[in-house]
Amino acid sequence: MIDGMKPQTVGRVLGVGLRVAGRVAGQRLAASGSSSAGVAQAQGDTRARARQAGATTVRVGGGVARGVGGFLRPFRRVGGIVFLQVTGGFFFLFALVFGAATWRLHSDYAHGPAHTKFLAAAGMAVVFLYLGLSSFWRANRR
Repeated sequence: MIDGMKPQTVGRVLGVGLRVAGRVAGQRLAASGSSSAGVAQAQGDTRARARQAGATTVRVGGGVARGVGGFLRPFRRVGGIVFLQVTGGFFFLFALVFGAATWRLHSDYAHGPAHTKFLAAAGMAVVFLYLGLSSFWRANRR
């Protein structure tokens, strides 16, 4: 039921929860005004009403949680897409930095003194380029 909940039904769920809570509160007020039994009877009734109110609270809380979850579902999707795009942008920045270092060291690619630095910079540029592209690809798939 949660997966198929439409945004239009969130108001319905919240409205039902508020009506149930109001009904319980009205019953408690009516019961407290008309009770003229003994102390033991009142304590037993109070405990029973407390258990009933606790069960109702759990049901209402669950309904409200499902309603809020249904309301926030589209924002979670959009937030995930934006997060993937921002991280992809950061990965591209690192790929650009390592690409510039690779270009600066390109004359030493075969046997120069900075051969290992060139290979490390080129490897890191490729890794960050892959991470940036895959991040944008995953964001596009959502």
